[in-house]
Amino acid sequence: MPEKKKTSTTDPNVTKVTKETKVRKDTRIPSGTKAGNEAPVPNASRGATAAKVTKPRVAPTRSKQAPAPAPDQLDIVMVTSEARPFAKTGGLGDVCNSLSRALARLGHRVTIVLPRYRGTDLDGGSVRAIAVPMGAGSYPVRLIERSIDDGVNAILVDAPALFDRDGLYGDHRGEYGDNAFRFGLLGRAALEYTRLAPASGRPPSVVHAHDWQGSFASIYLRTVLRDDPFFSGTRSILTIHNLAFQGQFDPKELPFIGLGRDLYHPGLLEFWGRASSLKGAVLLSDTITTVSPTYAREIVTPEYGFGFNGILQDRSADLVGILNGIDVETWDPAVDRYLPAHFDAATLDRKRAIKRALLEHVNLPHDDAALARPVIGLVTRLTAQKGCDLLAAAADRLMSLNAVWVMLGSGDRWCEEMWRTLASRHPDRVSARIGFDEQGSHLIEGGADMFLMPSWYEPCGLNQMYSQRYGTLPVVRATGGLVDSVVDAAEFPKTGTGFKFHDYNPDGLMAALGRAIEAFRDPKRWRALQRNAMRQDFSWDVSAREYVKVYRGQKSDGIRQGTDDHGRKLRSDDQRGKARTR
Repeated sequence: MPEKKKTSTTDPNVTKVTKETKVRKDTRIPSGTKAGNEAPVPNASRGATAAKVTKPRVAPTRSKQAPAPAPDQLDIVMVTSEARPFAKTGGLGDVCNSLSRALARLGHRVTIVLPRYRGTDLDGGSVRAIAVPMGAGSYPVRLIERSIDDGVNAILVDAPALFDRDGLYGDHRGEYGDNAFRFGLLGRAALEYTRLAPASGRPPSVVHAHDWQGSFASIYLRTVLRDDPFFSGTRSILTIHNLAFQGQFDPKELPFIGLGRDLYHPGLLEFWGRASSLKGAVLLSDTITTVSPTYAREIVTPEYGFGFNGILQDRSADLVGILNGIDVETWDPAVDRYLPAHFDAATLDRKRAIKRALLEHVNLPHDDAALARPVIGLVTRLTAQKGCDLLAAAADRLMSLNAVWVMLGSGDRWCEEMWRTLASRHPDRVSARIGFDEQGSHLIEGGADMFLMPSWYEPCGLNQMYSQRYGTLPVVRATGGLVDSVVDAAEFPKTGTGFKFHDYNPDGLMAALGRAIEAFRDPKRWRALQRNAMRQDFSWDVSAREYVKVYRGQKSDGIRQGTDDHGRKLRSDDQRGKARTR
């Protein structure tokens, strides 16, 4: 099995990101653009981290204390490549939908701007044609408006030559070579839309960009449009969902996306001989957020910084970690439409019927002997980030456990084959389904006893939160959002909600699974841990209030600051309990 090389915090070399797909060189792209968006491949001779950058002069960031135009209601424009129900390949689509709806429940207006991809349903949407300034000319698009919920609208940027394709970011041959132009257009179109007819009769309070695809909006706002009085009161927020993907492209493309070559220098867009939209947005945004407090601390280190750690250290005063929430209406065991029975913390005995249904669904034995074994579930991308190499290294030891394994996922071919092999060798105890199945994912969350997430790194993670809501105890590696959302039952026996391991090796993984199985054999203790887990509040309402503070230039306390009411620093587990336990 392939091995992944990782640096430690003392390794003098920058981590090299292994991409899951190769960049295509033959994609037809707008005149003058070249293939781009490769992962960072640093030159080892250039030192341990990206050089310490100087503050950019082109557009000083606005003061964090700048007041919002209307303190009682914010007008928020989110720029993203994905938002449910229009486009979703992972957690980003869920986050943008659920966070927007939570902000609207707090009384704010939210407009989500994203591309109109192939197959998007446009029934009932109003349409407006505009020409978006790009380089020396303009690019014609249609803006299609759709309502998502009260207070939440979506604007779909319709440019068929750019977005009506087989995949969102690439196809079987690799990433599209014109991704910089595609998402540059998205960012500029979002800003031009806000000029047309602001719903509240005023410019946006906040432009909130998500990941490198949305980051172009942040760059345009603080460079090309920095002197535009229309945006003089608009704050710029960037959320990094996964730092491994950095929006790199050939600097020769800059003129074609309307950005001057003078922006290409180490203090702004230049990154190891490439241009990086994410780097530009990190340096130009008023505040940078990540999707968990621990991930915010991790990405300023060489091990998890992917070459950005020095850059982020320079902005550390403006770097905030806010744990994602989950959609508690969709993921609710009391009403889940995919479950054959419903339950809550007071009726956990009904979970046995769902466990039986899960085993039937995946064609595994479901008699009393099978039900007596713990079922360990996984719903995952089969990649190195998610711990596939660790599972491969521990495979024989994992199969020696008296447990049943139900895996649903897809990804790297070698990891898919590993799971197929395990299922063929252990047909009575291992189910491996390659792909995605909505019903299957809900049955695993509802019917499994444990949920395994052995991630190398995990910016936030959602399944560990779904699992706790269903009384399915997570077994996780202590990294990123897994640290912030799971209370280790070994360290905190009375308040534990799952099981953690720290060392990324088979011994650490096996020890955590051993502790979980030991607890499973003690029904009274197991039931207490399940109820602890089901009491956790992972709704978006908690996180949305923290985002509102960030939007207004205030300190985000509680989840970010990690202190109690007397200013004493809290552990992550204590902090989670303070902020989110009902």
